[in-house]
Amino acid sequence: MAAKQYAFVLAGTGSGCGKTTVTLGLLSLLKQRGLRVQPCKVGPDYLDTAWHTAIYGTPSCNLDSFMLPESILNALFSERMQQADIAVIEGVMGLYDGYGTDPDYCSTAAMAKQLACPVILLVDGKAVSTSIAATVMGFQHFDPSLNIAGVIVNRVNSDSHFQLLKTAIAHYCAIPVLGYVPHVPGVALPERHLGLVTARESVINQQPWQDFAAMLEQTLDIDLLLGLSQRETLPQGAWPELPAANAGEGLTIAIADDEAFNFYYPDNLTLLARTGLNIARFSPLHDRTLPECQMVWLGGGYPELHAAALAANTSMLESLRDAHRRGVAIYAECGGLMYLSTLLEDAEGEVHRMANIIPGRSKMGKRLTRFGYCEAQANQPTLLAAKGEVLRGHEFHYSDFSPETPAVLDCCKVRDGHVMRTWSGGWQVGNTFASYLHVHFAQRPTMLTHWLNAAREAL
Repeated sequence: MAAKQYAFVLAGTGSGCGKTTVTLGLLSLLKQRGLRVQPCKVGPDYLDTAWHTAIYGTPSCNLDSFMLPESILNALFSERMQQADIAVIEGVMGLYDGYGTDPDYCSTAAMAKQLACPVILLVDGKAVSTSIAATVMGFQHFDPSLNIAGVIVNRVNSDSHFQLLKTAIAHYCAIPVLGYVPHVPGVALPERHLGLVTARESVINQQPWQDFAAMLEQTLDIDLLLGLSQRETLPQGAWPELPAANAGEGLTIAIADDEAFNFYYPDNLTLLARTGLNIARFSPLHDRTLPECQMVWLGGGYPELHAAALAANTSMLESLRDAHRRGVAIYAECGGLMYLSTLLEDAEGEVHRMANIIPGRSKMGKRLTRFGYCEAQANQPTLLAAKGEVLRGHEFHYSDFSPETPAVLDCCKVRDGHVMRTWSGGWQVGNTFASYLHVHFAQRPTMLTHWLNAAREAL
């Protein structure tokens, strides 16, 4: 562990308050200072972490306490910090927003307490003066056990306005105000109805972010931020039993990675690599055939935006069908499920022929079909889970799938102790398994063992 190590959580008063933009500015700033930064995101979001990675360079880490038990999450975080000077942890939604009404369950506040990290609260300074102190005071008093160590005021465009806000917060809340963030044209993140445009789809121009970082050096007290964030120890945790280091030797996994498919937790890829697997990336959009492989992973993404090009690449579709016929162990998540379906109907009503490995029709809607955490119990053996095993994951999709084969997962959404919804999902056809569920392998590494065994049995 380095002589000095730092970690802090950047939390907001709610969604849309600028957490991601300010996080990216701080990542660029700390990079310019020569610090080794470990970016993190509370919760299951793929898009924010991809932007972290694009701006800083080091793969960002999802800290998700629904999918990962405390001990495993602590072990993951501590391992990532072995090569870092500072962790910049972007919160999710508002500081106390979690899964249900319990502020200590799957919230940014709960994660800060679990990792013993100070919270830097980002508050909106637009069109407000002394009332901003009431906002800060409310967050302070809601959970006195939480270490809210400092405040940053967003959307402030004059020093005189900031001084008014700073004086009010310091007087009524007795908490350090680290500075303010002005509005800067050119650093807004592109959005669509599904959320942010992925970093993979955008040409990242680093210069505006570097300029933004230089401005933050002038408007924020970074030395005070580091002083408030210094830590001496890392949280204690333990990994579950992992597959043997040679469990994947001699096997190759082909992972879809292009504009249409790019939602992968970096820690999942690391766990795969630890088994000795050879990882080969390919593009369903641009490549003609799969690499030589015994396993395939089609992750999430936005295949509906590229449906015509995916359908036109008939050589790749036939290569996938051939791999399926040969028993290659194929796993698909969300967008991958849509690609393996028979037909995909996009948002404009155009219908495109897909791989027809999981018989059924995917259809894009105008609103979220399912969103949030859920538990899924396998009602028969699947590629990732034995019968009766439960997987915890996250769904976020505007499409729906009308299957022609029975589902293999019994899914359930439980919030505040009440069953909110049940449904069937996940489909196993031969040695291919696909569902809308995004999962973190660390929760149950036997998922990898099942997958590897299925690949070897098909040889």
